[in-house]
Amino acid sequence: MDSGNTAWMLMACALVLFMTPGLAFFYGGLVRNRNVLSTIMLSFMAMAVVSIVWVLWGYSLAFGDGNELIGDFSVLGLEGLAGDDLLFATFQMMFAIITPALITGAIVERFKFTTYLIFLVLWITLVYAPICHWVWAGNGWIFDMGALDFAGGTVVHINAGVAAIAAAQLVGKRRNPAPEPHDVLGAAILWFGWFGFNAGSGLAANEQAVSAFIVTNIAAATAALTWGLLSHIQTGRMSAIGVATGAVAGLVAITPASGFVGVMGALGVGFGAGILCYFAVLLRAKTNLDDALDVAAVHGMGGLWGALATGIFAVEAIGGTAGLIEGNAEIMGTQAIAVLATIGYSLVVTAIILKVLDLIPGLGLRAAETSEDQGLDLAMHGERGYVSDGAD
Repeated sequence: MDSGNTAWMLMACALVLFMTPGLAFFYGGLVRNRNVLSTIMLSFMAMAVVSIVWVLWGYSLAFGDGNELIGDFSVLGLEGLAGDDLLFATFQMMFAIITPALITGAIVERFKFTTYLIFLVLWITLVYAPICHWVWAGNGWIFDMGALDFAGGTVVHINAGVAAIAAAQLVGKRRNPAPEPHDVLGAAILWFGWFGFNAGSGLAANEQAVSAFIVTNIAAATAALTWGLLSHIQTGRMSAIGVATGAVAGLVAITPASGFVGVMGALGVGFGAGILCYFAVLLRAKTNLDDALDVAAVHGMGGLWGALATGIFAVEAIGGTAGLIEGNAEIMGTQAIAVLATIGYSLVVTAIILKVLDLIPGLGLRAAETSEDQGLDLAMHGERGYVSDGAD
C-alpha cells in the first residue's frame, strides 16, 4: 500500500460518506417542517442498513468474480480482503450508501418507514449490486464493452433517478403537495463531498485526480449559474433553491465524465446540465408524477446527459479514450447502450420490488392518511424537528 494514495483514499471515503448527511440536510430543507426529521432519517438509515448489507453480501455480489451479469459469494463478509482491496471495498461502500438515499427525495412525506428499511435491503441486493457489477467489475458486460463511467453516472445517478420514477408512481401523490423550502446548506455539503466522490474514483493521488477535482468544481459552478440565469429570465428573480439545485445537477452530470474530460469539456457538461435539468423540472411539474424533490429531473436527467456528454467530450490524453469531438463516434453508441440498459433494468426491477412490498399484508408503501396529515416526524418517530404555532 502506497502511503500517499492510502491517505488520499481514506479521506475520499470520508468525503463521500459525508455526502449522505449532506443529502439528508438538503432534502430536509426542501420539505415541510413537520417532515424534516423523517426525511433526514431516510438518509441516515441508508448509512446504517446499506453498510451492513454491503459487508455481508453486497460487495461480493457487486465485485465478486461471478460472471458478466453478477458477482458471486466468494467474498461474503469481506472475507480475505486486506490492504488496498479492503480500502476499495470501503470506498465502494460509500457509493452504495448514497444511491438509495437519493431515491428518497421522490417519496418523502408519505412513504412508510418500516417498508423503506426492507426496500433498502432488496434494492441494494437486486438493483444496485448487479448494475455496479456490469459497469465497474472487471468482467462486467458494460465494462467489457468499453463504456465510460468514472464515478457513477449510470451506477448511481441514472439508477437512482429511474428508480425514483417507479417509486413516486407506485406510492402515489401526496395528499397536499406544498413544498416549503427553508434551507440549502445541504447542497453546499454535497458540493464539498463530491470532490471525494469524483477525484477519489481514480483510486490514487495523481494527475487524473487533480483533473477530476477541478472539472467537478467547474461543472457545478457552470450549472448553478446557468440555472440561476434561466430562473431570472423566466421569473425576474434568481431562486436560491434553483441555484443550489443547479449546482447539484452539474455535479451529477460531471460524475461519469470527471476522469475523462478537460476544463473546457467540463464547461460544456455543466452548461448542458443547467439547461436540461432546469427544463426537466418544469416538464415534471406539468405531469401527475409527484416526484417531490425532482430526483428524476436532476439525477436521472443529469446522469443521462453526463453519460452521453462523457462520450462527446472525452479527451484521450486525460482518460485514455477519445470522445466524439476527437473523432471517436463509436463511443456514443457504447454510452447509449449503457444508459438504456441501466434505465430498463432499474425501472423494471424497482417497480417489481415496490409492488411486492405493497401487496404484503402489514407492509404497504403508503403511510396512513392520519400520519401524513399529522406529519411523519411525530407519526413515525415521535419527535419534531421544529416547534411552531402553525400547522407545520
